[in-house]
Amino acid sequence: MQKITPFLWFDGKAEEAAKFYTSIFKNSKIESVSPMSATFQLEGQKFMALNGGPMFKFSPAISFFVSCETQKEIDYFWKKLSAGGETQRCGWLKDKFGVSWQVVPPILGELLNDEDDEKSQRVMQAMLKMTKLDIKKLKKAYQQK
Repeated sequence: MQKITPFLWFDGKAEEAAKFYTSIFKNSKIESVSPMSATFQLEGQKFMALNGGPMFKFSPAISFFVSCETQKEIDYFWKKLSAGGETQRCGWLKDKFGVSWQVVPPILGELLNDEDDEKSQRVMQAMLKMTKLDIKKLKKAYQQK
């Protein structure tokens, strides 16, 4: 059994959200649906969704980080998760339910944490100009002289 499970509060759209998320992530499934809640898995991670009403809204203070190895994968998740939502800077987006996501390649962390401060600063400056992250442009910024 999973020790910690994200529990998401929706305004009457728990089942819709579960269907939306499981349609995007390939290794996913809906476990159960009731009038009050839905339980689902994304990439082996269990989530619970509650039809809690309009009292609480999502904020970027909590986000889900999607690690993408290729640009094709970034493009896929960016397009699917942002549909009906809004894109933001530096690989962040809000989906149509207001849930925040970060769609990021692992290489970004490597480039930003390089021992050469000039290289990492160039990558940071390139990233700050992007909405959806572009691996080629990040690598180009890293390799500039």
